[in-house]
Amino acid sequence: MAAVPMKPQYGPTLGRLLAPRWHTASRPARWAVIAVCVALLALIVAAGLTLENAKFSRGGRVPFSFSYRGLYRVAPEPGAYVEVQRRSASGRLEDSFAVQPLRLPAYSGGLSGELPLYAAGHMKVLAQRDAQFVLRGEGKTRVNTVPAYNIFYTTVVEGRLMYGRNTLLLGEKSGAREGVELVMLTSPTANPQVTSPSLVASAGILERPVESFSIG
Repeated sequence: MAAVPMKPQYGPTLGRLLAPRWHTASRPARWAVIAVCVALLALIVAAGLTLENAKFSRGGRVPFSFSYRGLYRVAPEPGAYVEVQRRSASGRLEDSFAVQPLRLPAYSGGLSGELPLYAAGHMKVLAQRDAQFVLRGEGKTRVNTVPAYNIFYTTVVEGRLMYGRNTLLLGEKSGAREGVELVMLTSPTANPQVTSPSLVASAGILERPVESFSIG
């Protein structure tokens, strides 16, 4: 392919400037330059993949999906569907987002009235399982227009205080009993905007999984 003509005032090109040195360079030097270029290209590709959103989808009786960035898949707790985490360079847990199955007992009436009743008993179970569990608040919410219920708390994980938020979420189908529980943990030092359990996933790295979460 013929080179595109270039006006004299815009030349010479970088290729022409480097050509004499390239032709006189030894073969090992040329291979070293090529290796550096390949490494830089791989680094750029890896950085691009890191900036892209990852996505998790699950089918079955309770299908759901969500996207995330800056979090990494780990083996979930027994019985859980999936868990993604972010750890510091020293290995300390900074953020965690897990999805667990949720099944409500048979009930009459609307889901908006049943969720608070179920949550009252569920909070007692959480406190029994975790001696460090301290309830900090609760209340109705919505996850992408779907009615849900929040439980806010603090606990200790791996020897460190963590802000916790569990969100009970079912599909919008009338009489639904099967859904998911979103279990979210954030270190008080993970994000300056997250200053209490009630702000977990309202800002920071856990915001994306919640905002993108879809069920049913």
